[in-house]
Amino acid sequence: MQDQDTGTAGAKPLKRVMLKISGEALMGPQGFGLHPPTVERIAREVQSVHEMGVEICMVIGGGNIFRGLQGSAQGMERTTADYMGMLATVMNALAMQGAMESLGIHTRVISAIPMDQVCEPYIRRRAVRHLEKKRVVIFAAGTGNPYFTTDTAATLRASEMSCGAIFKGTKVDGVYDKDPEKHPDAVRYETITYDEVLQKHLKVMDASAIALARENGLPIIVFSLDEPGGFRGILAGKGTYTRVEG
Repeated sequence: MQDQDTGTAGAKPLKRVMLKISGEALMGPQGFGLHPPTVERIAREVQSVHEMGVEICMVIGGGNIFRGLQGSAQGMERTTADYMGMLATVMNALAMQGAMESLGIHTRVISAIPMDQVCEPYIRRRAVRHLEKKRVVIFAAGTGNPYFTTDTAATLRASEMSCGAIFKGTKVDGVYDKDPEKHPDAVRYETITYDEVLQKHLKVMDASAIALARENGLPIIVFSLDEPGGFRGILAGKGTYTRVEG
């Protein structure tokens, strides 16, 4: 398959995609914070897809630094805790930007909370122009509003940027009927509908993100971020993953 003919097996080629990863993915073997070799490994995975000519948006969670819900559960006011979590996502975005730029890939961090000294404010048309110029765009600070997760932010930005799909990088190679790390007999779905994800309470994304993806007909590809070459492989029409749509 030629580089420009990018797309998952059985689907039309994808020109622009959203990659959503958790903040915990950047921790590596550590229990907290950023693990630079892991950040660089993920950046190289993104680089391999960028070299195919695919336009890439990214959203990175902040759970490796601060998680708003946990802060709220410990007695912190929810709105304040959520804003702290948004700031954590900016830190992760800047770390990923540094790794991407060191590989020679032009990258822009765009924050829903203005902080002009370190990144650009979110302006939709400007973000689209960056993508057209083949820059990787990392959307930070969630939606800019408390009570919304980075899953919802990724789905919102993917819809606004007219992405062909959301790629959700996880520790497992798809969506299972139960936790495969705890249950050896867990079964992986090849495809599953948005409604089934909601009805079965499967931990793909939160309910508002799934509902928004369903409303906009935006497929979600769940794959293993730990599988070397997995991101590129799926776009080349192979690999193991679960496709959420319909």
